[in-house]
Amino acid sequence: MKTDLRPAKARLQVGALPVRFAPDGSAEILLVTTRTTKRWTIPKGWPIKGLKAHEAAAREAQEEAGVVGKICKKSVGKYLYWKRLADQSILCNVKLYPLKVERSLDVWRERDERQQQWFSLSEAADMVGEPGLSATLRSLKLC
Repeated sequence: MKTDLRPAKARLQVGALPVRFAPDGSAEILLVTTRTTKRWTIPKGWPIKGLKAHEAAAREAQEEAGVVGKICKKSVGKYLYWKRLADQSILCNVKLYPLKVERSLDVWRERDERQQQWFSLSEAADMVGEPGLSATLRSLKLC
């Protein structure tokens, strides 16, 4: 795989932070695995024409994790990572939008391609493969 080492302008992606609260009030984040390498990450993708960034993030959560709920209109953070493509890697800047999960779907688009699991914030930060996402999860304050 070819990686371009020249300074690159990061391409925008949007990501959802599916969150629920445990009986003790602590926040839990739903992570999904990537389709190819099976690393833990959040639902994320490219902006979608005709949708605002937070709406596109909510759609990614539905398609990749099978969850729906109330998405925040304001980003709570961002991180950089290298997206692996077939013949190259590209730098991506992911804006994160919390999604308060209201329900889980029985059937969704990528159900057979990914695993999903709920984690505490600290566990999620340990599980994800991207250092920038891990640091963002460690500093995230959800109420």
